[in-house]
Amino acid sequence: MLIPIPLDIADVKVEKIDRSTEQGFVITVISELKGTECKRCGKPIDKFYGYSGEITLRHLSIFEKPVWLKIKPKRYQCPYCDNGPTTTQTCSWYDSKSPHTKAYEQSLLRELINSTITDVSMKRGIGEAAIEGLLNRHINQQVEWPKIGAIPLLGIDEIALKKGHKDFVVIVSAINARGEKQILAVLPDRKKDTVKAFLAAIPTPQKKTIQRACVDMYEGYSNAVYEALPGVAVIVDRFHVAKNYRGCADKARRQEMQALKKTLPDEKYAELKGVMWVFRKRWADLTEEQQVQLLMLFSYAPVLQQVYILREVLTGIFNKPLTKAQAVIELNAWIVRVQELGLKCFDAFVGTLQKWMDEISNYFIQRQSSGFVEGLNNKIKVIKRRCYGIYDLIRKILQLGEANKLNEARW
Repeated sequence: MLIPIPLDIADVKVEKIDRSTEQGFVITVISELKGTECKRCGKPIDKFYGYSGEITLRHLSIFEKPVWLKIKPKRYQCPYCDNGPTTTQTCSWYDSKSPHTKAYEQSLLRELINSTITDVSMKRGIGEAAIEGLLNRHINQQVEWPKIGAIPLLGIDEIALKKGHKDFVVIVSAINARGEKQILAVLPDRKKDTVKAFLAAIPTPQKKTIQRACVDMYEGYSNAVYEALPGVAVIVDRFHVAKNYRGCADKARRQEMQALKKTLPDEKYAELKGVMWVFRKRWADLTEEQQVQLLMLFSYAPVLQQVYILREVLTGIFNKPLTKAQAVIELNAWIVRVQELGLKCFDAFVGTLQKWMDEISNYFIQRQSSGFVEGLNNKIKVIKRRCYGIYDLIRKILQLGEANKLNEARW
C-alpha cells in the first residue's frame, strides 16, 4: 500500500521517485512556473530556451530517510535586450547559492537551538563549513538602510558574549518612525572610536532623522554621539540613574546594619531580619507589619530615615510631569538638601548628577528611556544562551569587516 507524502513545495510536479538507493529517496521534479525576469533589464520574459544543468538539493527527511530533490531549472530568452541573453529561472523554495531547500535550511537552524554546529553536522552528515555558510546566509552583513527609513530614537548599550570575561559587544538599536524596534548593529568593542565610526557611517538621509540617543553614563558613548551626530540630544537613561542612587542608599543600609549587629542585642537584631527588602520598597507598597519593621530600623539608625526619604524624593522628581528646566531646578534643590543633611553616602551620586545634569534632564523633554534597548538586549542574551554552540561564529562574523560593516542578526 502506498501512502502519498506531500512535499509542501509550491509550483512543482513530481516526475520520478528513485527508491533504489539505500541512503534515502531521490525525487525528480519539474517547475510548473512559466517565465522569469531578465537578469539584465528586469522585464518579465516567457520565451522558453531550454534547461540548465541538473541540480540536486537536500530536502526534509521522510520516515527518517534522507530526501534529495533533482531539478533542471528552466531557461528563458529575453526578446528586449540585445543579443537575446538567457536567464535561468530560480524557484522560491530554494536559493541558487545553497545545496539545500529552504525548508531543510530552516530545520537545520531549529536544530542549532541548544546544540552546536559540530553536533548538527554529525547528526545530519553535513560538513561544518556548510552549516556555517547557512548561518552566514541568514545574517545580513550590512544594514539595509533604505528599509529602515527615519530613526528618531537611537539606543546604545553593551552585552557580554561570555559572562565574567568582559568580552563586550555593543548593540546599537533604534525605534523607527513607525514605532518598531530594531537592531542596527553589533559592534566588536565598546571603544568610542568604534561607536563613532558606525554612527558617522549612517547614510545622510537616515542621519538627518535622528533626534535623540539613549545611553548609560559612559563617556565613550555620549562623546561618540556628540562628535558623529551633532545636534542630537543625548539622554542618560533614568533607570541607570535610579540604579546609581538606589545603590548609594543600599550601601548606607549595609553599613548601618553592620554597626547595629555589633551594638544591638541578638534578639533585637533578629527583629530586623529581611529588612533589606522592606527598605528597598516605597512606603505605600509596604504592609502594616513591614512599616512597623522599617520604623524600628529608623529608630535604631535615624540616618537611614533621611536616606530613605531623600531616595524616594528623587524618585518622585523623575515621576513628576516636569519640563527640563523645572527638573533641573528640583534636582539642584535635592543636591542642596543632601549636602545640608551631610549624607555622605550620596556623595558619589551627587558628583555624577552634576556632571551629567544636561543628559539626565533631557529625559524630561519626551520622557524617553533605554527600556527598549534593555528589552532587545535581554532577548539577545536569551538567544545567546540557547544557541551556545555558535559563540565562535558570532565572534568570527564580527571580525569579518570594519567597524562600519556591521551585522543585523535575524535569528
